[in-house]
Amino acid sequence: MTREHEPILDPHDPVVTDAIDNLARSVGADPDTMEGRQIVEMLQTTVKLLPEGRHGGELKLLNSALKELRYAFNVFADYRPTNKISIFGSARTPEEHPDYLAAVAFARTMAAAGWMIITGAGDGIMKAGHEGPGREASFGVAIRLPFETTANSIIAGDEKLINFRYFFTRKLVFVSQSNAVALFPGGFGTQDENFETLTLIQTGKSAMVPIVLLSGDTDGALAPNGYWLEWQSYVREQLLERGMINPEDMELFHLAKDEEDAANHILHFYRNYHSQRYVGRDFVMRLRTPLTEEHIEALNEQFGDLIESGKMVQCAAYDSEREFRDLPRLAFHHTRRDWGRVRMLINAVNDMSA
Repeated sequence: MTREHEPILDPHDPVVTDAIDNLARSVGADPDTMEGRQIVEMLQTTVKLLPEGRHGGELKLLNSALKELRYAFNVFADYRPTNKISIFGSARTPEEHPDYLAAVAFARTMAAAGWMIITGAGDGIMKAGHEGPGREASFGVAIRLPFETTANSIIAGDEKLINFRYFFTRKLVFVSQSNAVALFPGGFGTQDENFETLTLIQTGKSAMVPIVLLSGDTDGALAPNGYWLEWQSYVREQLLERGMINPEDMELFHLAKDEEDAANHILHFYRNYHSQRYVGRDFVMRLRTPLTEEHIEALNEQFGDLIESGKMVQCAAYDSEREFRDLPRLAFHHTRRDWGRVRMLINAVNDMSA
């Protein structure tokens, strides 16, 4: 039988699934491990596309998105231990503008604290975010647009500059690689990034990170009629007072008085809080230092509404956890809602360690 007359197999046929397992094993992906299963499932998903009738445009989108994400994750992999902050703001802000100067000073302060800076790699606030720390401590996450074809002069040509075709893959990288977010005044793009970050955190689809809003107003970000003050008023009057968000959701962002206040807010967020994950239905908060029994008792009393059953306990790493196993944990059976309250819980944990 010639190859052209070989039957087309169903993707679920054991011949196909066994071949995928063998292919995964041949490149070092053991299907019996979590990582190996993910590789096998991606291969299975891929071979299902054509018989399901996916056309060329859909296949191109999926292929390009996967390649963009794989490349971006590889770029960030070498810098994984270092905290990173994404800075958003207008590409049109002139270099002499107070917002630009404030962004330079803020980024320089964060770099001095050991952080690296991620921006969209364009001009305006994005360039300011790179100017503060310099090229070595900067990442560029650029988008290919007809009217913006080059990166700013600081990050252009650097190995940490990544060019994206799609906004959704670019946004995913911004969120997944950031330990904090800072926003300066900007247009539709800035507000899109602002609300998307808030939405992901409010719904528990993204890990909790501090979000700071600041500007270069001479009287500070809280100056009368300031950009972020008016934005906050809109959120309070049109969203909160109409019952479209919870009062605790206002805790998810911080209007900073100046660059120093913004930096201090971010650094305090990580004073004792380290990171989070779920193990089954248990919300597991990794801590830098253990809490006292009195602290645990107070947290149970104050944040009992977050607990579906049982109590908050301090414990060691779960058996299934592979990262940061030396850190103590605060764990509880979470309701998986009210993330503004979870932010308040993190604040309380950090204050207890002060």
